[in-house]
Amino acid sequence: MTAYFFSDTAALTGRTLRHVTRSLDTVITTAITPVAMMLMFVYVFGGAIDTGSVSYVNYMLPGILLMTIASGISYTAFRLFTDVKSGIFERFQSMPIARSGVLWAHVVTSLVANLIALGLVVGVAVLIGFRSGAGVQAWLAVVGILLLFTLALTWLAAIPGLSASSVEGAGAFAYPLIFLPFVSSAFVPTRTMPGPVRWFAEHQPVTSIVNTIRNLLAQQPAGDDIWTAMAWCVGILVVAYLFAMAAYRRKIG
Repeated sequence: MTAYFFSDTAALTGRTLRHVTRSLDTVITTAITPVAMMLMFVYVFGGAIDTGSVSYVNYMLPGILLMTIASGISYTAFRLFTDVKSGIFERFQSMPIARSGVLWAHVVTSLVANLIALGLVVGVAVLIGFRSGAGVQAWLAVVGILLLFTLALTWLAAIPGLSASSVEGAGAFAYPLIFLPFVSSAFVPTRTMPGPVRWFAEHQPVTSIVNTIRNLLAQQPAGDDIWTAMAWCVGILVVAYLFAMAAYRRKIG
């Protein structure tokens, strides 16, 4: 049964990936907004923000990477919603394939598409001055955290993708996630924020994830932030997975 699940998921992933490759503009569009934000902050606001001895592009890149993921998963919800409304789920369920393979195919496609978008953003960051002396292990840890965060948000995106009544509703949930880094340590140190805003910024998931990635790339100890970041990612992943699977079972009957 497990072998059938993996083979069916692989075949269905190939189908969704072909859709992505035929419309690479969606992946590029996913990266455009974060890149535009990065350029604006570096060249317009960067000189006014004190980040000590760290260059501003190095300081804010982790937050831009999380914005890229949040932007990308809106397309995951859109692709899933489109499949639901087209009736293709029902057609696949009438075939001898693993029932959850259709949903997992969208999850794997989201991981691949977001990795491409993240690569584009990092490439632009290097062009405008981003540098890191981090070793292979640190970079692997950064990639692992980004993949875990992408996986958690992808399952979160699956919920509106399966249950929304309109395409606008399917993608709109991502907007708060895109702007969440603005109220975190992503772009300015939290010590500069007023009391209640600072408390929220220091206790929301983006800050611990951003701090962890920033320290890894700067060859600094990640400290307790890495465990907080992992706890947030795993917690969101588990809760979102359970709700998404419940919505999927209701959808396919």
